[in-house]
Amino acid sequence: MLSPFKRRIHCNIGKKLFSTCYPEIDVEYYCHRQNLSEIKHNIEIRKGVGDINRVHELYEKFKSLSMGDSMYENIKENFYSELVKLPNITHPDVRDYKEHPRTINTINLKKDFGSYKPLEFSEITQLLNLMRTDKLGYTCDNKSYYYFGELAEYEEALLKYTVSYLLKKGFNLVSVPDVLSRNIIQSCGMAVNGDRTQIYSLDPVLHGADLHLSGTAEMSLAGMLSNTQHDSKKLPLKFVSVSRCYRAETSNTIEERGTYRVHQFTKAEMFVVSKQEDSDDTLEYIRKTQEELFSPLGIHMRVLDMPPHELGAPAFRKYDIEAWMPGRNNYGEISSCSNCTDYQARRLNIKYMDGITTKHVHTLNGTACAVPRMLISLVETHQHPKGKILIPEILQPFINGKKYIGKNVAVPKLKLLKIKN
Repeated sequence: MLSPFKRRIHCNIGKKLFSTCYPEIDVEYYCHRQNLSEIKHNIEIRKGVGDINRVHELYEKFKSLSMGDSMYENIKENFYSELVKLPNITHPDVRDYKEHPRTINTINLKKDFGSYKPLEFSEITQLLNLMRTDKLGYTCDNKSYYYFGELAEYEEALLKYTVSYLLKKGFNLVSVPDVLSRNIIQSCGMAVNGDRTQIYSLDPVLHGADLHLSGTAEMSLAGMLSNTQHDSKKLPLKFVSVSRCYRAETSNTIEERGTYRVHQFTKAEMFVVSKQEDSDDTLEYIRKTQEELFSPLGIHMRVLDMPPHELGAPAFRKYDIEAWMPGRNNYGEISSCSNCTDYQARRLNIKYMDGITTKHVHTLNGTACAVPRMLISLVETHQHPKGKILIPEILQPFINGKKYIGKNVAVPKLKLLKIKN
């Protein structure tokens, strides 16, 4: 599928942080003394990592050495190791947002339940015997779940609806690997090591060094395009992938109780590669695609333009979509989309030809459907006082025409027995 519009560049960025070539970070910008205060301010407002003073110190040492010097390669590697830690620049429109996002759109009205007090997702699924989350220590530990019967069908229906819609929009469906090398993950902007890492690592003794579980299909799709060069006339490239996502993160906050934040979940992810001058418009296209996908589902949402400290390392600008969850009486994030400009492309060596000039592409990503958060909002919004869950009309063709979900009787309630040693 890819061969008609790309050619492979012979530069191996393998499992090591740096292999036969170094990432093409914009050294002229980051190491110019005139930009020092601007870069420091950017790190500060993003609450990011990175030490620009250390970068400049190593840069001066690196410049003073000749290639034949015994310290040349060591200083060069240290310099690039510090350089890649620096975050992306920030879109000028959001630099002054301080701590709070700005609401740029609202979608659908909140459902009026009248005198009925809506239940939470966990309460509904327990009453209807549709989910199990407790006492999972024998199989998968906490922060996991089983969906039963029609709730599992509902999950599949959501994903089928999402993929069907995106295929009509010209996205190419890709099935991706879930085990990735450290370099791919770090090049996409996520830390592998450290106390706050979200990444699961495989045992290096059993499985080889630097292999990890993917946190999102964005990483695999970006890795698929590493060391490639594209024809500008064939851009943008639009991909969608459905994959399992693995996150080591945990939370004890009341807002993120239940299955709101779990260790693994299914997600449909959009990934787009564009020309540099088109990425701002492409981000708006992805956001509008998300709004078009979610609007017919009948859930109330707000679209947020996120402040600098919520951008992570790679994003130039990011929108979040939060859905109203009436059982929780609160909003919860169900989707985001980001313009990473050339942050990932420089680290993964993804380029395009613009006339006779070679440039780095801009990469963008967006959540098309994240389970179970989407299900939480759908089930809580469309719960019926008589003990059933109404299915939005647009999803009914993807679930065999069913109009509602009732109590699961096919799978009995499970009672765990204590085993005496």
